[in-house]
Amino acid sequence: MAAPMLETKNLGISFGGLKAVDELTMTINKGQLYGLIGPNGAGKTTAFNLLTGVYKPTEGNFFLDGEKLTGHSTIEINKKGIARTFQNIRLFKQLSVLDNVKLGLHNDYKYSLADGIFRLPSYFKTEKRMNEKAEELLEVFGLAGEKDYISANLPYGKQRKLEIARALATSPKLLLLDEPFAAIDAKVRHELRSWLKEMIHKVGITSIFVTHDQDEAVEVADQIIVTNRGR
Repeated sequence: MAAPMLETKNLGISFGGLKAVDELTMTINKGQLYGLIGPNGAGKTTAFNLLTGVYKPTEGNFFLDGEKLTGHSTIEINKKGIARTFQNIRLFKQLSVLDNVKLGLHNDYKYSLADGIFRLPSYFKTEKRMNEKAEELLEVFGLAGEKDYISANLPYGKQRKLEIARALATSPKLLLLDEPFAAIDAKVRHELRSWLKEMIHKVGITSIFVTHDQDEAVEVADQIIVTNRGR
């Protein structure tokens, strides 16, 4: 039997005696889209911060594809295969759409400092491959026509799509989406819900998204995890 994509065992963290996440135990299976729901203050974002190395757990462990990642740094965890987006969009707003996605590709495409400074052939070869891969991703996300736009000039819904595309550019095994539908008007929110469910299954990635909207979770998720008071 294959190992789950993600497994947490009694994962928890305390801040000054307050348990923000308390004995969180869950199993995330490969290829599924999970909704993590609960009221404000339920520990949803804190759980994501534990899984991405922003916070170090004060108790428990978590495993990605059977490998223990507890205590690893954010960069190490990303390289192992966990990527995330945030409640507030965090793009490099003054860079182009294409360059934002290319930034996510550096896990897989590398050249030396000397290659970059002296513009050696390996630099141009790697840049060409990165451009091609980034353009493929933008095509999938319906953003190819805006590849040269400054990211700040995209409509909010497309900025959300770009942030997810950049996260996927890191080739993750698990994608964590922190309130991907937040701060979007009702019409675009509905469109983005349908798009996300279709896209995650099309790409074939395992994903968890945070929401406090029960109807949203039911509409989008394959499975639902409920948290309350950090549990």
